[in-house]
Amino acid sequence: MKKLQGKTAVITGASSGIGAAIARELAGEGANVVLAARRIDKLNEMEQEINGEGGGKAHAVQTDTANREEVEDLVKKAVETFGSVDIFVNNAGQMLSATVQSGKVDEWERMIDVNIKGVLYGVNSVLPSMLEQSSGHIVNIASVSGLEVTKMSTVYSATKFAVRAISTGLEKELARTGVRVTNISPGMVDTPLSRSASDRKKLEAQDIAKAVVYAVTQPDYVNVNEITVRPV
Repeated sequence: MKKLQGKTAVITGASSGIGAAIARELAGEGANVVLAARRIDKLNEMEQEINGEGGGKAHAVQTDTANREEVEDLVKKAVETFGSVDIFVNNAGQMLSATVQSGKVDEWERMIDVNIKGVLYGVNSVLPSMLEQSSGHIVNIASVSGLEVTKMSTVYSATKFAVRAISTGLEKELARTGVRVTNISPGMVDTPLSRSASDRKKLEAQDIAKAVVYAVTQPDYVNVNEITVRPV
């Protein structure tokens, strides 16, 4: 029997990159996956691909994670389709101009809306049902930029520091409720988001997906709080 047979996972930012890899890995372990992103054409392609693989089933829901109502609707549709939400992966993110000197306030606001508010909207939407069922797993995808700040990453790093703070505080809030929290901080991953950022060796999106599977397939009494994944 597959490790996640009968479970349902919601993955934001699932149309490409890390999110798409996470969706494939979770479905490969038997989980039904709800795919969320703004690009419905890409989501529909992912849905068809996963449904043709013979693992867990997929359902696409167009969602802007910076919009609270759309995130709430995402969780409602997940429950309507598959009955419950057992895993929620806050993966959607924006990496835009991050220096303070650039003065690109609109881009800072977009990063704050997606990288911080979007995570909180996801948690807020799924947490009541997880607490009611005394089980569930929230996985927040942060970044090594939430551990280290460069002169080019000030604002982006601030948003990822915030994700780590949310994860750390939430894990303490939810102690002994049956709801687990994992924060995963990837190094540079070869995705469309990072392709122009560096010419050095990058991780593959599947490397992060495997870290998610590791965290969510531990015994119920094991809570993997923090995983940092870096290229060698």
